[in-house]
Amino acid sequence: MENASARNLWGDFLDAHLEFASEDAPKVVHFCDNEKDADLCAEMVCKETKRATTHALKGIQLRNENLPKIGDFYVVTDWAGNAKCIIRTIGVKLLPYFSIREEHARLEGEGDRSLAHWKKVYWDRFTGELAKFGANPTESMIVVFEEFEMLYKK
Repeated sequence: MENASARNLWGDFLDAHLEFASEDAPKVVHFCDNEKDADLCAEMVCKETKRATTHALKGIQLRNENLPKIGDFYVVTDWAGNAKCIIRTIGVKLLPYFSIREEHARLEGEGDRSLAHWKKVYWDRFTGELAKFGANPTESMIVVFEEFEMLYKK
């Protein structure tokens, strides 16, 4: 882990949770593509208001990334890279975009937690993400709904 803040938080977590000492170093992530939203989401994760996120499967594939899987650990940072908390994936579902429901939006915890808010925010996010690859989102595209638990924070 190159991020010293994340490395320190992971070390503190392992000191308190020796049962995870054999785990691989977690991925260091921030949510969103701008400072304001990334900082807000990190705060919401730490407060356990945000307990899920959604990815465009096509974006994951085009970036040659691995799908999230149950048991994955992440150090969540703010936009500046300051480690805020550690989360672990507890659920992964592949769903068509059109099948996302209110309960998914509530777990995401963003805005007013409504499905209408979720659809607007994520449609815009997927549009920007996929445009970099010359692609567009569709109602039938597969999304990866990832649920997580917050395990540790400073």
